[in-house]
Amino acid sequence: MGELAGQVLPIAAMLGLMYFMLFLPEKKRRAAFSKMVNELKVNDQITTRGGLVGRIVAMDDVSITVESGPDRTRLTFIRGAVASVNASEDVTE
Repeated sequence: MGELAGQVLPIAAMLGLMYFMLFLPEKKRRAAFSKMVNELKVNDQITTRGGLVGRIVAMDDVSITVESGPDRTRLTFIRGAVASVNASEDVTE
């Protein structure tokens, strides 16, 4: 019985350590990303995962429309394509 515990205990300790070092931080990152995506609003300045920087001009449950560049090009992305929110501008047109 003592020999079995001596073999199982290190494996259980490694699995516990792997959970705390790999899975728990990823769960926190996923929760923070989900919160950021759910808090998006029109006029937020965003950066997409592809590197496009622009301002949200329209949105629905699945997608966002981003205006970018001096010629005000509008592109539509799914919400998951947003990498970060840079700032929020109050623009009145």
